[in-house]
Amino acid sequence: MGERDPRADIVDDDPFRNIPRSASGIHRVHGRKEADGTIYFDTGTVRQSPQIFQQFFGGVQWNKAQHHTGKIWHFSEEEKRHLTQASLAFTLALGFMWVGGIRTISDMGMTSWIVALLLAMPVMFVAVGPAFLLHEIGHKIIAKKNGCWAEFRADPSGLKFGILLSFFLGFLFMAPGAVMVAGLVTRRQNGHIAVAGPLVNFGLFLIGIPLWALLLGLSNAYETIPSENSAYLEGGTLVWQAMLIDAAQFWLTANLILGLFNMLPFGPLDGLKVKDWNESAYFIVLSMFLIPLLLWWFIGLWSPAKLLETLATMM
Repeated sequence: MGERDPRADIVDDDPFRNIPRSASGIHRVHGRKEADGTIYFDTGTVRQSPQIFQQFFGGVQWNKAQHHTGKIWHFSEEEKRHLTQASLAFTLALGFMWVGGIRTISDMGMTSWIVALLLAMPVMFVAVGPAFLLHEIGHKIIAKKNGCWAEFRADPSGLKFGILLSFFLGFLFMAPGAVMVAGLVTRRQNGHIAVAGPLVNFGLFLIGIPLWALLLGLSNAYETIPSENSAYLEGGTLVWQAMLIDAAQFWLTANLILGLFNMLPFGPLDGLKVKDWNESAYFIVLSMFLIPLLLWWFIGLWSPAKLLETLATMM
């Protein structure tokens, strides 16, 4: 992938702040590159006349990018705020999905519904949070290694839609945001940046199998819990083993599903960029997620629950 471009790190916390939003609600940035290699970012406001005339009359300013001397693993305060916002909203939406949305209040009762929601949220945060966060960080790291500016930006409209959908219907579909990349890259480099996120998910899936099996085995969780779907609260006592089992199962499931979803070759998803770079690589990575899910859903050859229980009881 070549050597790291020192221009990859930019001081400005949010260079997208004054750029008009696209239809998706995500900030965009455009740049140009001079013959000497200097990259300029257009931070002007909305234009009402052709750019060439605005430049002639001083209406558009091409500002030279400022850079910091930090490392690849750098998160600005603005990026941290967006990651926190997206993570909290995603966790809340997952909690609503877990309890089945507002429609289950009549069956559970308001108090039980709220308690179930509050107990489900930390489980979902531990199980699904890394799948989302590390997926985005994977994009960011590879983009910066290829000389690009890259930071995560939450999509407020996507967060609100996901929360409302899960609250009212108990079903989750959310676009929390994306890593915004500014810089000039080849098709190959763009493919590497795109595939990094799904590969992180597959790595988390593989790592999660022995890690969670060890934790479940050491905690004797399956010997303590009489059934898979045991409640988290029994007679006023917190059944943390049940929470641990669900977190382990959701960890494996979330990473497979998130990886597969992002490998679909449509719209802004990673799959389209990977396929545009290398079709062989695309189908290899796609099959890494698709085959385990097909063997689970349609053949029943395995499942996260069976696999983890088998390995945990061997510990």
